[in-house]
Amino acid sequence: MFAHLTLATQDVERTAAFLEKTLGYTRNPSPANSPVPTVWLNVGRSQEMHVTFVEGFRVSGFEGEFGRHIAVYHPVEDFAGLKQRLTDAGGELIEPMRTTAHQRLFFREPVNGYVFEVIDQARQPWSL
Repeated sequence: MFAHLTLATQDVERTAAFLEKTLGYTRNPSPANSPVPTVWLNVGRSQEMHVTFVEGFRVSGFEGEFGRHIAVYHPVEDFAGLKQRLTDAGGELIEPMRTTAHQRLFFREPVNGYVFEVIDQARQPWSL
């Protein structure tokens, strides 16, 4: 199990707010001694996503299903609602390039251009 991953951004508040509004993540306390703006998001199971300011940051041109992307679990019962929240918040839904036995979806977040894969939560190894 990983502890956290870090998402670099030039707009910490917009990036964090998008993830809170769409995926439902909540904020954990961030360290007061961080030299740059940062928001720590609770993504569940004691894992976090750190949204951190990096001057001049630009996302990789290799974001995609078969490039770099961030994969997260989410309840499949909320996929329709999630799709609506994503598009309402400016996210771009992306058609998967391959089929799978489980439900999933891809989206590009609007602040930085990160690509996320959202996988049916029932696929979690600890819930099988």
